[in-house]
Amino acid sequence: MRFNPNSRLDTGRVSDAGRGASRGRSGRRSSSSKGFPLPGGAAGGGSVIGIIIAVVAFVIATQGGGSTLPEMGGGAGGGYDTSAFSDTGRYAGCRTGADANESTDCARVAVENSLTDFWSGELESGFRPVQRLVTFSGGIDTACGGATSDVGPFYCSADDSIYLDDAFFDDVLAGALDGPRGAFVEPYVLAHEYGHHISNLIGTLGQVTGETGPQSSGVRLELQADCFAGVWTKHATETEDAAGNVLLLDLSQDDIDTALEAAKTVGDDYIQKQSGGRVNEEVWTHGSSDQRRKWFMIGYDQGGMEACNTFEIDRV
Repeated sequence: MRFNPNSRLDTGRVSDAGRGASRGRSGRRSSSSKGFPLPGGAAGGGSVIGIIIAVVAFVIATQGGGSTLPEMGGGAGGGYDTSAFSDTGRYAGCRTGADANESTDCARVAVENSLTDFWSGELESGFRPVQRLVTFSGGIDTACGGATSDVGPFYCSADDSIYLDDAFFDDVLAGALDGPRGAFVEPYVLAHEYGHHISNLIGTLGQVTGETGPQSSGVRLELQADCFAGVWTKHATETEDAAGNVLLLDLSQDDIDTALEAAKTVGDDYIQKQSGGRVNEEVWTHGSSDQRRKWFMIGYDQGGMEACNTFEIDRV
């Protein structure tokens, strides 16, 4: 993955809240929030420490029985002032694609810019970008309630924002889950979370109820987000910014393989196996490894959001 060194970066929607941005709330997203966890569903339970206990706690919290899916629905957006966070200035030095080639922080800005540029063209009617991509450490308050690092990256429809503690990628995804490391792991995750934003805009987010299982509406939503991530990946190297510059110059087959490996790692069945437990399809909330890889590749191969019709077919 390589960025155009001559392109300009827009940091207007990317901010860092630092450590302990939670202001006296519970430190967990409530079960009635309108948030969506990381592509693997690491929401609640456990610690964001790279040990298997994090996986076990996750499975107990989200796979062991009953639904822990949040109440999902289309948020109006803009209902929570994310500017209330005291920005640490972490991204102030991210100005060009050259910076993105040298810094993972600036690469994060570049990926957000590319996602916004792409979806503004793909979804011309009714499009609005995410309000914020917010990094934090420890905990944070959002319009979906208080959240800790335990939940992993997630999208909150109530304030149209994506939240993540980037320590998750080393500590849990590559650590506890023994998943891939590589430059395209985080872009895949960010593209997935942005996909939830697109689902919010087109109304499919509001079709989700609290049932579980491999054909449930929650799984269909997650697979749609994976598919949308594949669609963006297909067109990322041809997506232009307002000045007509392509921001992302090239993606290799290794990048695509890394995305597929990450999708495998956050499959419900993979996480259940990694915890030492049995595979129980009835409690799935995000889809199996095969489902997640399949739908990423459907988006990538077909290259249009109309391919991501997970709510319109009998089986996903």
